[in-house]
Amino acid sequence: MRVDDFNYELPEERIAQDPIEPRDASRLMIMDRKSGALQHRIFRDLAEELRSGDILVINDTKVLPARIYAHKETGALIELLLLKQVEADVWQCLVKPGKKALPGAKLFFDLPELQAEVLSHSDEGSRLIRFNAKRDFFQLLDRLGTMPLPPYIKKPLEDQSRYQPVYARERGSAAAPTAGLHFTDGLLAALEKRGVGITKVLLHVGLGTFRPVKVETVEEHTMHSEFYRVTEEAAAAINRARAAGGRVIAVGTTAVRTLETVSSEDGTILPGEGWTQKYIYPGYRYKAIDAMITNFHLPKSSLIMLVSAFAGRESVLHAYETAVKEEYRFFSFGDAMFIR
Repeated sequence: MRVDDFNYELPEERIAQDPIEPRDASRLMIMDRKSGALQHRIFRDLAEELRSGDILVINDTKVLPARIYAHKETGALIELLLLKQVEADVWQCLVKPGKKALPGAKLFFDLPELQAEVLSHSDEGSRLIRFNAKRDFFQLLDRLGTMPLPPYIKKPLEDQSRYQPVYARERGSAAAPTAGLHFTDGLLAALEKRGVGITKVLLHVGLGTFRPVKVETVEEHTMHSEFYRVTEEAAAAINRARAAGGRVIAVGTTAVRTLETVSSEDGTILPGEGWTQKYIYPGYRYKAIDAMITNFHLPKSSLIMLVSAFAGRESVLHAYETAVKEEYRFFSFGDAMFIR
């Protein structure tokens, strides 16, 4: 398959620049996988679409204020974007300008309690950097860092919490699991009152998930590795729901990839943790999920391929064309789809 087969035309004005308020006031396109039929609702209407016995699987990762600025002994300014923690004090980072961050370079920050050293080059131009923190590293990061918004969002984000789901708990992501941004505490409570189970898995999101695929054929692409965790409690809850006839509904492609990583061939969810490079594109046989909630994704990205593997490429591209005509909002702060 060619990557160009997953392209579509998107006017720039359809790219959402601000989160909508309240969160659950975003639009929701409902897509039936069998017929391809589309409905247009509001996200808070999701409570009417789910039924007692279903289980909603959310990713409770929390985005780090991962963009920080440092300077060398020469005074040269360097921008760092923390991608993932590979050891206790070593992080894989994107660095701009990279030519100023050669192995052995010492980096200094506005806080004297933190210094760093470039250890080595990593894949795709990133660097491995060791941070020497005299206090809790994450507390220092909260003081130094800013939220790493995607480059297609040009406006500053006034409320940093709006790039976190309300249920975000464990810090470690370089980007938000954006399907979760639509939920409010009230909507979650309404779903539970309806008898819908809610359970959490973890996948720390790296930037590689969201980047356009740069090779010509789909099969040539390789996903970056991301840390996941599925507890015994979460696995048991999902397996019980499915055994009782409930649907397993993944909130976002990160939850999808996590569940498909730990699923056995018969769909049983196995607890575990580790690093996943799960890459899903048409031809893949889903085992773990019955429905998904997801945003509208970038053209030629691995995410639109994942959705196409679930609902069919032609149906998905038709839904995207419809979304453009109906003036849906796209990407991180955009509207959502419920594919059942």
